[in-house]
Amino acid sequence: MTTTMTVLFDGEVLRPEGPVDLEPNTHYVITIQPKSERTDGLDAWDILEQLAGTVEMPPDWSIEHDHYLYGTPKKYSHTPDEQT
Repeated sequence: MTTTMTVLFDGEVLRPEGPVDLEPNTHYVITIQPKSERTDGLDAWDILEQLAGTVEMPPDWSIEHDHYLYGTPKKYSHTPDEQT
């Protein structure tokens, strides 16, 4: 059983902000995460936007991806932009 709840740390103990359905006198393992980092209420697009970034790659990355990923010989001696 996994339970997620919001708690307030008052300087000494964690206090749940709502009712809890836990067995008294039982040990539990908890993970602490600031509420500002939680993803509650976010849809998949919001989460992807938070995780998205950019990676600098060579200009021929899309056409020569096998070369860069697996070390195969390049298929073209120049990039499509360089064709004359």
